[in-house]
Amino acid sequence: MTHPHTAHTISTIAGLEALYGLPGERASLKQIDHLDAVCQRFIAAAPFLLVATCGAAGMDCSPRGDQPGFVGIDDANTLLLPDRRGNNRIDSLRNLVVNPMIGLLFLIPGVHQCLRVNGLARISTEPALLARFALDGVPPTSVLVVRVEQAFVQCSRAILRGGLWPVDATQVPGLADLLQEQIGSKELSTGL
Repeated sequence: MTHPHTAHTISTIAGLEALYGLPGERASLKQIDHLDAVCQRFIAAAPFLLVATCGAAGMDCSPRGDQPGFVGIDDANTLLLPDRRGNNRIDSLRNLVVNPMIGLLFLIPGVHQCLRVNGLARISTEPALLARFALDGVPPTSVLVVRVEQAFVQCSRAILRGGLWPVDATQVPGLADLLQEQIGSKELSTGL
């Protein structure tokens, strides 16, 4: 027997586009394939991020946090994320061993935008990397080396609707400044 809600299931890209329409010009143009100066400043200020992975055993979304600047920026295409000891479930790491795809969502308390970074990751135990990210003399167990494939600022709607924190983002640039630097125009249509 077919479930009564099945008739209302969207199961094709064409169906999704018919329901939602296409993204606005700004939403399309804001995605870049590297970490520009805006992204790098956002990452340097972020004390918290979510790490999404998918492997043979399923999906995982795990939090990571430390003092701002805990994620290293090796160059415009490479992020370095120290993996410090936790509960040893290592779900994200297990997934990355079989599927290197990774999604990162950087959050800064008080800032209503977030930064999305997607790419491919590998797990490194290179001694120089471990030493670089030692905290109080204790190195991380490993370092994720993330090759950036996509980066963009996510609009503020979800954080505003969720009421996560009060408005006070004086330490980082506003969305208009971010977009101006990334895509060069404040005149584009809305639809972040």
